[in-house]
Amino acid sequence: MKLALAQLEITPKSPEKNRENAVEAIHSAAAAGADLVALPEIFTVGYFSFDAYADTAEALDGRTVTVLREQAIEHDIAILAGTFVEDLAESTARGFETPAPEGYANTAVFLDRTGSRRAVYRKQHLFGYDSAETELLTPGRHLPTVSFEGITVGLSTCYDLRFPELYRRLQEKGATLFLIPSAWPYPRVEHWSVLPRARAIENLSYVGAVNGAGTFADATLLGRSAIYDPWGTKVAGAGEDSAVIMANIDPAVVAAVREEFPALSDKRDLYE
Repeated sequence: MKLALAQLEITPKSPEKNRENAVEAIHSAAAAGADLVALPEIFTVGYFSFDAYADTAEALDGRTVTVLREQAIEHDIAILAGTFVEDLAESTARGFETPAPEGYANTAVFLDRTGSRRAVYRKQHLFGYDSAETELLTPGRHLPTVSFEGITVGLSTCYDLRFPELYRRLQEKGATLFLIPSAWPYPRVEHWSVLPRARAIENLSYVGAVNGAGTFADATLLGRSAIYDPWGTKVAGAGEDSAVIMANIDPAVVAAVREEFPALSDKRDLYE
């Protein structure tokens, strides 16, 4: 399975332009033979555009998911629809299960090649340090996985990276690839370099950490999207600017690594 990460240059508070950029990146990934493409966190308006969240929030079947669903069908490609700001009241009114009847969430949707919605993940760990996220958003309650092309995909978002127990739980549910849409800013370059790699090493799993690029009023995203194999080796990486990076994700490699180095079977339940 060929995974593509679309590191987008995000224009603050410009959802139409950002969706157009996402469509272009999907075209490029599909033309290069990708089976699955993942987009960054809140790529529609930019994570740090907190004052635009309410005005641009949308339901699970809103403009963003509709556009990306059309791309999935047209290009026969699966898409992790970024994340975007979800209007929980609108989603609830349309019959979707939500963590609250109103408010907003930081939401990712996994669409398969037919455009079918296979999983919804709402960010569980909301960032409170120098951020309005905890004030504006409702955390998710579910930790879904998706079976795709012989790989079990576990979903999470950005700040979740700092909570390794979440990824161990995904691994215990069968995940062999973690996809992590992010909006990681300067100056925390070393954290971004270490944490996704650590999650790969700890769980003997692939990791696709897709970050955004671009500058906001008080933050600049550092890019550097990367794909790590189950040994923690970087097999694809981007710089600071917009880019589409790709790597093969092979379930046989996961099985071989876990057989050669069976650390997961040595885990003891000492921490309850």
